[in-house]
Amino acid sequence: MQNNTLNELHARKSVRAFTPQPIPAEAKLAILNAAAQAPTAGCQQLYTILDITDPELKKTLAVTCDNQPFIAEAPLVLIFCADCKYWADAYTEGGHDPRPAAVGDLLLAVSDTNIAAQNAVTAAWSLGIGSCYIGDVMERCEEHRKLLNLPEHVFPAAMLVFGYPTQQQADRQKPARFAREHIVHENTYRERTGE
Repeated sequence: MQNNTLNELHARKSVRAFTPQPIPAEAKLAILNAAAQAPTAGCQQLYTILDITDPELKKTLAVTCDNQPFIAEAPLVLIFCADCKYWADAYTEGGHDPRPAAVGDLLLAVSDTNIAAQNAVTAAWSLGIGSCYIGDVMERCEEHRKLLNLPEHVFPAAMLVFGYPTQQQADRQKPARFAREHIVHENTYRERTGE
């Protein structure tokens, strides 16, 4: 079965080299609005999106995220933060004394945050804009929490860079994925063999 959405999901690949073409304001807004439409637990949207526009901050992130210069060159850089502080603040604002955030709360917020990020990726691709996830923002989270002035209970779950792909990137073959039988198990986990 195929349709336009499925075709785009299958065609999408990471893009790490961008043309100098800026992303129009209306495209950026469409990407951000798509992110905000993602499903979340209890419709709480426990995430904050940082729009990184400062060129010096982008350069610093390029260094702290495993020395990847294309980060600094990307026309759009977004950091998706799981935000349990937002949850506690909402309860406090409503006149309640919230319980302290636990690991499960953070994991749920991270999951919701990454769903929003993937909505942004899919929306961008539909507009001809490529993207790449940058996992180093999470791997060096304490350093990035300080750099980005993130308060307690706010965690940088994903960073995405966006831009129009160069011709080389557009022509590059998408890496193969594992066969479905290796990743989909029925009912229970199945140990994999060496094969």
